[in-house]
Amino acid sequence: MTSESLAAAIARAGSPVALMRNQNWPAFTFPVAPEFTNWRDEQRAWNSTVALMDQSHHMTQLFLGGADLIPLLSTISPNTFTTFRPGVAKQLISVNKDGYLIGDGILFYNEDAPEGLVLIGHHLLIDWVRFTVEKAQAAGKDVHHRLEGNSHMRQGPPTFYRYELQGPSADLVMEKVFGGPAPDIKFFHIGDVEIAGRPVKALRHGMAGQPGFEFYGPWEDNEIVLGALMDAGAEHGIRRVGAKAYSATPLESGWVPTPFPAIFDEDFAEYREWLPADRAGSIGGSLYSEDIHDYYMTPYDLGLGRSVRFDHDFHGREALEKLAESPKRRKVTLLWNANDVADVVRSQMEPGIPAKFLDFPKARYGLYQMDEVLQDGRRVGISTDAGYIAFDQLYMSLATLDADIADGEVVEVVWGEDPISQKHSVDAQHRQVRIRATVAPAPYHEYARTVYRADA
Repeated sequence: MTSESLAAAIARAGSPVALMRNQNWPAFTFPVAPEFTNWRDEQRAWNSTVALMDQSHHMTQLFLGGADLIPLLSTISPNTFTTFRPGVAKQLISVNKDGYLIGDGILFYNEDAPEGLVLIGHHLLIDWVRFTVEKAQAAGKDVHHRLEGNSHMRQGPPTFYRYELQGPSADLVMEKVFGGPAPDIKFFHIGDVEIAGRPVKALRHGMAGQPGFEFYGPWEDNEIVLGALMDAGAEHGIRRVGAKAYSATPLESGWVPTPFPAIFDEDFAEYREWLPADRAGSIGGSLYSEDIHDYYMTPYDLGLGRSVRFDHDFHGREALEKLAESPKRRKVTLLWNANDVADVVRSQMEPGIPAKFLDFPKARYGLYQMDEVLQDGRRVGISTDAGYIAFDQLYMSLATLDADIADGEVVEVVWGEDPISQKHSVDAQHRQVRIRATVAPAPYHEYARTVYRADA
């Protein structure tokens, strides 16, 4: 990792946009096998039978503690903490002074752990929380943290294993594991269970919007618990999910995994001096503007408005209150036109300059995939994560569009860069094309929009 700060890198590049569009961000590979059967089979399993996803290795974890911690977190987050207590998890978000999103993660409150709170997710929000905790600690507050990088960054095993069991048959598998009904745990609540004689924590939620649990416990128990879950699922067609299939889960759950962080204004100047440039990521996609603010998104743009509560003071509250009055954009799923997708793929095998390569099952060419969306030639939004879902046989993306664009309308995703960036992940020679897409709800599947979140 370079010692150059983000502030210094921006000064060298000339602007935040110039830096972020051209900065190389290595292709992220989940530290598990790419495939166990094949990624299409594994994708179908979480919709038709049951799938086991190994989440032990790819996310960053920040262990947090101290008497002043929750009051401190409340100053940088619009989430309410009035009901936050041991045995509960929550989606934590943070915004800048103008109400634009920094990032999100899942905050676990473990009652019997020495470090009671654990924030898990991509490093975008975690780095901002680390910075805030370190400043508070230097000022004499009773707060502390321990950073645990993912398995690409860390020496030795993780503190916890994390196994997600998901799919229509997940409860049947758990009945066999527990010798009775699946535990009655509310959505985003944590229960204590036992698997193969080992104590296990169980969080009720799902990565792809299907019924499921996340089981976690001390790493030394990982093989025993994994074996028990796989043995119990054998008769129900359980599949282990590899890195390729797992990368597409956000498309079905409707979660945008890496929103662009709004950290380029004056209120984050000190943070940019602290943050290493190579933790800032890179922008991929056709959206091009010299104004960095055109890449910003609000919590309401991405369906995170349900996490916002104005019952306390926090950084960005006044601006966010105004944004809440009339959200300009909303989160949707875009169903890409099959003929247009086929044309992009075909262009790779015809003479002439091809369209930008379109990968399966995921097409991401920067930490923040941001493609321009047009309607009648006018920019109406940003398409983010894009990929193929084998169960539906659809290429789709998550997007934020102007609020007046209704489900069923047709828009165009601009695919390919102009000007072409200098990132190694992007074809140095390609042409821009437009891909028609039909607007649909997010999450796309009705179960994920209704039953899955009914008791959230």
